[in-house]
Amino acid sequence: MAALTCYKPGHRSQLVYRPRRDDGRRDGRKSFSWRDYRDLLVAVRQELGGPIVLVWDNFSVHESVGLREFAAALGWLTVYYLRLWAADLDPVEWVWLLLRCGWLSSVAFSTPDHLVRTVRCGLRHIQYRSHLVDGCLTETGLTIGSVCSVVRHPEFSFGSSARTGLCGMAKPCRRS
Repeated sequence: MAALTCYKPGHRSQLVYRPRRDDGRRDGRKSFSWRDYRDLLVAVRQELGGPIVLVWDNFSVHESVGLREFAAALGWLTVYYLRLWAADLDPVEWVWLLLRCGWLSSVAFSTPDHLVRTVRCGLRHIQYRSHLVDGCLTETGLTIGSVCSVVRHPEFSFGSSARTGLCGMAKPCRRS
């Protein structure tokens, strides 16, 4: 599963996600390859339009040669990487925390399809509620203004991660 949180000043925040299952016909990978991320970025560009400033964590695929060459060849994509110690500055990590604290908590999954359906249901719930996506940015302590000043005033700012989970609450989830 890969996700992007999308922020544009004066517009509704968005969550874009893509699941990936190993169907046996692809390259045998169970995780996203750099080509999958490339295709996701192209789809997001077509959906949202305008230039994209991508702020990524240091997941190894995000730093692959193929993805770096792809980004360097485009005029509409600028990529910045978070420092290794800065995962809590990634809004998508808060999305995954919301998912783990809500839709995935206290559930025994009977099949892989049951897990995928539940994750997609939770992500869809968040996707349609922009205040939850905004909350994920708030939890990082950043604002669009601070992000924009760090990345030279982007038209779009993105956070991305390749993990599974979800949270944008003002308080951390606590199980009793």
